Amino acid sequence: MEAPGRAVETPQPQEPRPAAGDGGPTAAPTVPWYRRWTLGRNRYDLTELAGAFGDLGTLIPFVVGYIAVMKLDPLGILFMFGLSEIAVGLFYRTPIPVQPMKAIGGAAIASGGAMSPGMICGAALFTGAFWLLAGATKAVNLATKLAAKPIVRGIVLGLGLMFITEGVRMMLVTPWLGGLGLVLTFVLLTWPRFPAMFALLAVGAVAAYFLDPVHARLAVSTPPDFRLPSFTLGGMSWSDFVAGSLVLAIPQIPLTIGNAVIAIRAENNELFPDRPVTDRMMAVSQGLINLLTAPLGGIPLCHGAGGMAGHVRFGARTGGSLVMLGVLMMLLALFFSSSVGLFFQIFPKAILGVILFFAGAELAITTRDIGPKKEDVYVMLVVAGFAMWNMGAAFLAGVILYQALQRRWLRL
Repeated sequence: MEAPGRAVETPQPQEPRPAAGDGGPTAAPTVPWYRRWTLGRNRYDLTELAGAFGDLGTLIPFVVGYIAVMKLDPLGILFMFGLSEIAVGLFYRTPIPVQPMKAIGGAAIASGGAMSPGMICGAALFTGAFWLLAGATKAVNLATKLAAKPIVRGIVLGLGLMFITEGVRMMLVTPWLGGLGLVLTFVLLTWPRFPAMFALLAVGAVAAYFLDPVHARLAVSTPPDFRLPSFTLGGMSWSDFVAGSLVLAIPQIPLTIGNAVIAIRAENNELFPDRPVTDRMMAVSQGLINLLTAPLGGIPLCHGAGGMAGHVRFGARTGGSLVMLGVLMMLLALFFSSSVGLFFQIFPKAILGVILFFAGAELAITTRDIGPKKEDVYVMLVVAGFAMWNMGAAFLAGVILYQALQRRWLRL
């Protein structure tokens, strides 16, 4: 995948081995964990820093919802998010994103505050335990073995189209600002003399001041206030854990396996074949992140293919982008948790929509390698259609249709 303005070309071997479940007979070569510390160096430059902000379109809306609706402390959310970003960036050395889990976040925020913070903690703990066990016991491989290339590409295409349509919807909140951001990004990505993300952030900050000057002045004038995250596990009851598991965590599982295990593994191994990952690594990683962050006020987190597309589209090529974003988030959490929460709330949705739009386009375009075979294209399109509604249903529909076509039970 070619991204204008990238500082260093991603190395491409002559004959990369396809990942399991991605249309190839063998798994991508697994790099031992102890070699990851010497394989490929993280870069810490302006291009990586610009790419670090490529996932804000999914991050900020969920963080704002948790803060404004669920009344969660922004300190715990931002601090544990930042810590997770640093750990992931240092270990994987590719821009594998850390994102809020969308089904859990959407259900919690849509409840209008009816769900307790204890349920969020319970959902994160159940999610962490589930994915850690699924990865450690190889149970996750049972599902991903069924994920043929057309199914994976369909999930990726559906997710990309979801991002594009949601980005357009957000841009229409302030059409003139969304149009300006869209044109500016196209120009800067075509002639990358200045990172497009920095321009978008600058335009968004200026627009936030003019659209909501009262709250903008309040956010800027709030003095630093050093605080450390508090231990929130004690506020969770057994009923919170059960309710969070049943109502929030379990419905998230199909989305996670499609987007945050299968799709992110396929995308990472295509973009960075010298630093491959496996489905088990993605499952274990998400398990550890949630088990470690939940007790200190963190929200349920995962890896998402759309987030990687956003990071890469705006310049990220190594885990350095995640490390820099993580450090920034931790500093904001420790010293400016009150004001940054307010700033997130007033940051224009139209600019976030532009970021989301380009992340979706970058993600969707990776499906161009599906090939000319009619059956594969058909499966991909069917899966994409279902994925825009429900990831679990998309995966199931894709497996059934693909197997039926392979066994000649159906003909197109």
